[in-house]
Amino acid sequence: MLFRWLFRFLLTILAAGLLATLLVIFAALVTLPSLPSLDMLTDYRPKIPLRIYSADGLLIGEFGEERRDFVKINEVPESLKQAVLAAEDDRFYQHYGVDYIGVLRAIYSNFTAGSTLQGASTITMQVARNFFLTKEKTFTRKFSEALLAFKIEHSLGKDRILELYINQIYLGQRSYGFATAAQSYFGKKLSDINLAEAAMLAGLPKAPSRYNPIANLERAKIRQQYVLRRMYELNYISADQLALAKKTSIAIHRQVKVFAMPADYVAEMVRQVVYNRYREEAYTRGIRVYTTLRKSDQEAAYRALRKGVIEYDTRHGYRGPEAFLKLPKDLKDHEALQDIMQNISNSDDILAAVVLSVTPGAVEASLKNGETIRITGDSLKVASRYLGKDPKVTEKRIRPGALIRVKKTEKNSWQITQLPEIEAALIAIDPNNGAIRALVGGFDYNLNKFNHATQAWRQPGSSFKPFIYSAALEKGFTPATIINDAPLYLGPDQTGGKAWEPRNYDGKFSGPIRMRTALTHSKNLASIRILQAIGLSYAQDYITRFGFDKKHHPAVLPMALGAGSVTPMQLAVGYATFANGGYHIPPYFIERIEDEHGKIIEQTRHTTASQNAKQVIDPRNAFLMTNMMQDVVQRGTAARARALGRNDIAGKTGTTSNAFDAWFCGYQKDLVAVTWLGFDDPKSMGNRETGGQAALPIWINYMASALKSIPVTKISPPKGIVTAKINSETGLRDPFGTLNEYFFQEQLPPETDYSFQDPGFTDQMEDWLF
Repeated sequence: MLFRWLFRFLLTILAAGLLATLLVIFAALVTLPSLPSLDMLTDYRPKIPLRIYSADGLLIGEFGEERRDFVKINEVPESLKQAVLAAEDDRFYQHYGVDYIGVLRAIYSNFTAGSTLQGASTITMQVARNFFLTKEKTFTRKFSEALLAFKIEHSLGKDRILELYINQIYLGQRSYGFATAAQSYFGKKLSDINLAEAAMLAGLPKAPSRYNPIANLERAKIRQQYVLRRMYELNYISADQLALAKKTSIAIHRQVKVFAMPADYVAEMVRQVVYNRYREEAYTRGIRVYTTLRKSDQEAAYRALRKGVIEYDTRHGYRGPEAFLKLPKDLKDHEALQDIMQNISNSDDILAAVVLSVTPGAVEASLKNGETIRITGDSLKVASRYLGKDPKVTEKRIRPGALIRVKKTEKNSWQITQLPEIEAALIAIDPNNGAIRALVGGFDYNLNKFNHATQAWRQPGSSFKPFIYSAALEKGFTPATIINDAPLYLGPDQTGGKAWEPRNYDGKFSGPIRMRTALTHSKNLASIRILQAIGLSYAQDYITRFGFDKKHHPAVLPMALGAGSVTPMQLAVGYATFANGGYHIPPYFIERIEDEHGKIIEQTRHTTASQNAKQVIDPRNAFLMTNMMQDVVQRGTAARARALGRNDIAGKTGTTSNAFDAWFCGYQKDLVAVTWLGFDDPKSMGNRETGGQAALPIWINYMASALKSIPVTKISPPKGIVTAKINSETGLRDPFGTLNEYFFQEQLPPETDYSFQDPGFTDQMEDWLF
């Protein structure tokens, strides 16, 4: 009887097992045809972001949802491979995609728990899920995952599967793959990590957000210790290695600065170009773009622009707190303080802070990172008006909850500052080939993404005069030509609109002066008369040689004073023509584009002065203009630039009506730089804010660094240029003249006629000569 019962029981079990097996086989036969192809794995193309580099090979920008660096399996440190196996799948090299013991353990665990499937995922199953399936915890998904794992194991070798896993897995901080995670968390190449770091990285796949060492280092260490113990238990490491790894301190890479230099505006320019060519593939193909930027130039430009803008802003006083925030009840609750400031950005070294308390001699505030600081003494002076009882600023008085800006002084103390309202731009190019060496399109890209260097159409003011003077040289004017700097009235019939009575900046008139003097001291009345003499249509056509568009420069007399519209980049290209001897050089900022394997897919073919570039003005014209603009620097409106201690600098200041815009455009034979300041919503910068006051200091600070190791060069006159002594009052050749002037050989002025003098004059002249 008992035997019969046992027989029936065993038979029932066998039948149930057979039925289950048949059901599994049936399910597999039904599911297998619907499984995806493994082409994605056999021809693995990881989503690698667009990366942008400087001419020095330094990373300046990255675009793409996934930050990823592909690494081959033979380049992965052995310690990391062992740590991953210990943490995720210690029988990886023994099973065929599914670990049956693990599966049985998981089935039992989930049966007793209720429903949700857990655990038992091998590395191969994780590869299947990451590439082809969702993360929903259902039996159907788990079954498909197992079948796919078998299929993957049948098609790929173990090392290839592990390589796919190491490069594809998400590990937090927008990092996909262990190579990128090593950079994100430790600031290291994968090949440079130690055992302790390898164990910490290997602990991330289980729950990247939970074990993120940046967010919670203590929790990450607990997971790390588990991985190390598993490595020891599996004989991957010795007891000594385990003890040493446990004691090894982990230096977490918390550096906010991801890129080698601040070049966000250029990175965005490159992104737009690459996207227009490759569309969405631009962000996944691993394209590398090498720009023309140089680190030394870009950093110098960035520092100079911010310094100049802050100096301007300081001259015009503190405007009070940006806003007022609702403080938490507990001012010691750092997390709550951080929460109320989470949407407020810092600007480099200008940090956001919320005021916690104010006393007569100190302000206590909390930074975004939760640090509490005290501002005392002289550091409060800039905001003294907003700390007192001035009834005019009562509503904006600094008080608890006020959002202020602070920065550290050279003495390492904190002081109150503010974000400037004014904007600026700086662009520097090589005039010999058009390569952009530095470009800063605004004070802070994260606060204002509008690129003022390339997109801001502004009036150039007097910085446009050199192009009119260049046209005059072609019409027979010389640097010695006398022009009357006298009052001028133009009625409505002459202007086509309102009557116009232009003035010089200083309100004074110099009378008859040489053209060189008119440019050196930026005389408006003389410049207008030059334009009248050469003709509006001629001048309008002539400026197109420098790359300007006629439609932005109407043929009216204010064109002589820069009443048209230009961008800083256009001015840089225009001045490059003077610097390189008369050639028009189109600017460029992309040197080459490479694919993910480093193969060049595009190479910029740039033009070079005196080789394949178009000569647009006579080299003698370029020389005379440079020579006259050197006077602007040595003794004119840009005399402040003499601080550079160089005599090979030429340039021109520019200030528009009511000081809406301030410019300085200057160059040395191998570098042209243009600086601009102004408000996005045009308004006066202040009565004394001229190009020489506001824009020139930025240019000087940049050039002081950019030209530091470049020797002073002498510009020799080209063939066809002659010198002669002239009379400073008449501009005529004069053997008794006190000035030497350059001329086109065919445009020498006549000699001074002394024949009208009395008979004794000839004898007196002979005495002077002999």
